[in-house]
Amino acid sequence: MVKTVAVIGAGCSGLGAVKICLEEGLEPTCFEKSDEIGGIWRYKEEVEEGITSIYKSLVSNTSKEMSCYSDFPMPDDFPNYLPNSKFLEYFKLYAEHFGLMKHIRLRTKVCSVKKQPDFLTSGQWEVVTETDGKQESAIFDAVLVCSGRYVVPALSLESFRGIKRFKGKYFHSREYKHPDGFQGKKVLVVGVGNSGVDIATEISRVAAKVFISSNRGAWVISRLSEGGYPWDIWFTTRFKTWIRLSLPLFLVNWWIERFLNKRFDTSNYGLQRDSSLWKDPLVSDDLPLCIIRGFLSVKPGVAEFAENSVTFQDGTSEDIDIVILSTGFLFTFPFLDESVVKISNNKVLLYKQVFPPELEKPTLAFIGLIQPIGSILVTSEMQARWVTRVLKGLNKLPTVEEQRKELAWRSKMITKRYGTLKGNAFQVDIIEYVDEIASEIGVKPNFFRLLLSDPRLALEVFFSCCTSPQYRLTGPGKWDGARNAIMTKWERMLKPMKTRVVKSRSRRSPLSIVLGLLCLFALFTSIFLSID
Repeated sequence: MVKTVAVIGAGCSGLGAVKICLEEGLEPTCFEKSDEIGGIWRYKEEVEEGITSIYKSLVSNTSKEMSCYSDFPMPDDFPNYLPNSKFLEYFKLYAEHFGLMKHIRLRTKVCSVKKQPDFLTSGQWEVVTETDGKQESAIFDAVLVCSGRYVVPALSLESFRGIKRFKGKYFHSREYKHPDGFQGKKVLVVGVGNSGVDIATEISRVAAKVFISSNRGAWVISRLSEGGYPWDIWFTTRFKTWIRLSLPLFLVNWWIERFLNKRFDTSNYGLQRDSSLWKDPLVSDDLPLCIIRGFLSVKPGVAEFAENSVTFQDGTSEDIDIVILSTGFLFTFPFLDESVVKISNNKVLLYKQVFPPELEKPTLAFIGLIQPIGSILVTSEMQARWVTRVLKGLNKLPTVEEQRKELAWRSKMITKRYGTLKGNAFQVDIIEYVDEIASEIGVKPNFFRLLLSDPRLALEVFFSCCTSPQYRLTGPGKWDGARNAIMTKWERMLKPMKTRVVKSRSRRSPLSIVLGLLCLFALFTSIFLSID
């Protein structure tokens, strides 16, 4: 019987895991290497070895209603998109509310996690930690790895021809903190991920010129969507997910590309990507504005570095003073032996992206090692809820052979849907994936039952944005405040913006209500036809 659990990391995944362990009657001890909780949302002016590092201006890409723990909504006066300091404040409120800090050991590095000699029967682990230079060992019934994946930079300098003779400065994006020191410089940012674009647009306001290099382009989405609401409020709904999963893939890709190009045509900005090569959209309000103002230019991939310049794959060259390599991160678990979990081509094969399938006892799990099109916090919390049920024996994993088959199927599905680009191996549609895990433990909301018992809530659950309290309406971990949290989300979204009293308008027009009813009728019709 699992009782004691070691949780590695006190970021959003680790904090949720500690709380869920307590909820399930387990005894967690969380080890955090840094001096504060919060993980990637914790800002420090200096870059610390082996600890996540962010830039000062980092703001969330998912809105607060779509990024909160399922039984702890964010305060209604918090902005819809949170600066890192506000996200850290939310984590501290969460930890205080549920009494988590007494289970967290700060400034404690996990040195090793090894199987006990009797692992085949006990499933236990020896965890060696170090605090202030002093090591100690403890035995745990289970280990949850919540250490994140933004620590070790993937530099791959050998792939950049001539970079060793480049006399300017170059460094990985994790070392960037703020635009001080870039005044009047010519800067190249390699990579069009969210961090690279944030950094490039911020620097472009003070630099002489900024270039951003990309081999494949990007799909760009604004934080603001219809009516000025956050983009994920309109995009992340059960109804739209149902449509996406029901239509042929080529139609889905066409629809998504059309949706993402609605604000501006990326082909006119040098950003258009091949629609057959899926990459999750980057969220940026400033990128097209910086391009159209001439502050920033998009270039193709780098061909070669010279002493003071860079030649691109189209043959053009630019004088460059500073290069920032936004080239991603490597998966590393230095405290685990390769026999426990093997990393190959920066991939880790895990059953449902959580459990190592070859492990004799399911007492080691990875939380948050996934790339949802949405909030990682919501995804990792659901993973923790499932994992703790498995640890207690309330849920069973399939056989190793069945896990292998599921892994093979999922790999083919991901390749078909998202392609084979870097990072796509961990890509998931957030509602589809979280629903899959929620079904394992019986907390997925049942639309038809809700329709009979609470029609208004049912329509909100299916047609409106899928917020995390939906997974607290029923089953293990049911929360009495879930319905109210779902029905009052619009008020929480609007409150921080309504600082001047004006005449309010109805959020839903009669036309939208009629369309909603027509969609509901179409849904019932398709279900009955499929039954016949």
